[in-house]
Amino acid sequence: MFGHEVDIIITIERTYTPLLRRPAYPESPKSREAPEIHIKELLDLGVIRNGDNNAEVEITTPVIVAWHNGKYRMVGDLRALNTYTVPDSYPIQKIQISLTQISQAVYISTMYALEGFHQNVVTPRARKYLRIIVHCGVYEYLRMPFGIKNEPSHFQRMMNEIFPEELSEGWLIIYIDDTLVCSGTLKEHIYRLSRFFNGIKSVKMRISLKKSHFGFKELKALGHVVFGLSLGIDKKKVAAVLLKPMPQNKTKSYTVFEKTVDRVKAFESLRKALTTAPLLLVPEFKLPFKLYIDASGDGLGSELHQLQIINDKPVEGPICFRSRQIKPTEARYGESQMECLCLVWALEKLN
Repeated sequence: MFGHEVDIIITIERTYTPLLRRPAYPESPKSREAPEIHIKELLDLGVIRNGDNNAEVEITTPVIVAWHNGKYRMVGDLRALNTYTVPDSYPIQKIQISLTQISQAVYISTMYALEGFHQNVVTPRARKYLRIIVHCGVYEYLRMPFGIKNEPSHFQRMMNEIFPEELSEGWLIIYIDDTLVCSGTLKEHIYRLSRFFNGIKSVKMRISLKKSHFGFKELKALGHVVFGLSLGIDKKKVAAVLLKPMPQNKTKSYTVFEKTVDRVKAFESLRKALTTAPLLLVPEFKLPFKLYIDASGDGLGSELHQLQIINDKPVEGPICFRSRQIKPTEARYGESQMECLCLVWALEKLN
């Protein structure tokens, strides 16, 4: 059986109600076929097993079948169970901190765990909480399903326990089921990849080769386009903004809508600004920073900049942007108070 033998404990914080003992959802003839196929796949993989017909079934979770582009996805509707589950506060590193670690990297590889959350084992005493019900029977999860409350914490803990030395050395970045290997030279990169592969091999984990990329100088990772000292915008993230048409009607009955040349230009300028964000520098904490702030009657804004040497030339560029709206009580501030408010707020956000 694939995967890492890490037990998962689900702790119910109070007596659960009949809401957790529910029948299967009604299904159309088309949707009835999907669970049968998926159930067989999960049985063959050892992810689930048939429920004990002689045991008292206290909790049953119906499944939802979602269709998209002719393909189906079956997931358990675990919302009721999640409301009774004690939260797991295991720390997960912020994406911005992970991106900062990539600075100075010339070669980057990204790996994704194959059916990531299924690579955790559920303790026998927790299996009674993870029973799904479909028209063809009751089944019990042996491995962590998708959709339970604490699954990101469980998976992060598992990965951190597998690679403690690699994480402490700083070249391995793990964000739940996303893994990055960073290096300065190709030889070093190959060596570090071999260490990573030896680690996952030792615990019988699998990665998705289809979603993994090896030895690139520029690639998409953690929602950003990463290349050396800079972070770029992922075009897929702004595709919806690019396709957004200009408004064609008024939003208030007493407002006259006029589609003028100036308004069309203003709309196009705004859309361009939103979809062509500047490259973000990865901070060098040994160098000084520059903080630019601005406040108005509508909001606060700040930009953190730094002067770095890139390609033997000094370049000042942004590291991050922050903004927020003015609160009603703050709208009464004078100009000096507003600027001070903006400075204090910006420093608190960066702390």
